[in-house]
Amino acid sequence: MTLEVPAHSANGRGKPASRIRQKNEEAILKAAENEFARHGFKGTSMNTIALNAGLPKANLHYYFTNKLGLYIAVLSNIIELWDSTFNHLTAADDPAQALTRYIRAKMEFSRRHPQASRIFAMEIISGGGCLNEYFSQDYRLWFQGRAAVFQAWIDAGKMAQVDPVHLIFLLWGSTQHYADFATQICQVTGRARLTKQDFDEASDNLIRIILRGCGLEPLA
Repeated sequence: MTLEVPAHSANGRGKPASRIRQKNEEAILKAAENEFARHGFKGTSMNTIALNAGLPKANLHYYFTNKLGLYIAVLSNIIELWDSTFNHLTAADDPAQALTRYIRAKMEFSRRHPQASRIFAMEIISGGGCLNEYFSQDYRLWFQGRAAVFQAWIDAGKMAQVDPVHLIFLLWGSTQHYADFATQICQVTGRARLTKQDFDEASDNLIRIILRGCGLEPLA
C-alpha cells in the first residue's frame, strides 16, 4: 500500500494553518488517537471521532477526507514527535549527555502519550502497510545518519564498540515498552497505574544500564 500523508496533517508541512484551523486539527488528531488506540483502525468510525472532537462530521471531512488519511496523519505525527529528539544528534555531542537526554525524552513521551505509542505498535505488528510511504528511502537515510553518529563516537573512542543499529533498536524498544506494556508492568508490580515517579525511576535505571553497556559513566 502506497499512500501520501495528507497535506494538512499536523507535521509542519503545507501552508501555515490559522489559529482556528490549528486548534481544530489538534482536537481531531487527539480524538482520533484515543479512538484508534481503543478500537483499532477497523473499529473506529469518523462519526465517533467527530463527536469526541466536538466538531460536525462535515468539518472533520474538510480537514481529513477519509478515515485512512486521518489514521496515517496520526501515525506520522507519532513518529515525527519521537524522531524530533534525534534530529540534531551530531558526532560532536557528548554521547553520555545525548543518550541521557534521548532516553528521558522518549520515556516522557511514553508517559504523556501512551495511546499514541500503542497505535504505532499495533500498526507495526499488523504489518505496517499504512507506513510504507513514510518508511521510504528518505527515512532510511535519516536512520543511517543517526547510526553514523553512533559509529563516529565509537571510532573516536568516546564509547565502547557496539552495533549502532541494534543500539537504536534497544533505545526504541526499551523506552516504548513502558507505554505499550503498561498493563503487564502494573500486573507484575501490583500497581494500579504507572505514576510519574515510576517513569522517573525507570528512566534512571535504563540510563544506567544502557550507558554502562556502551562503556559510558552515567551523569551525576
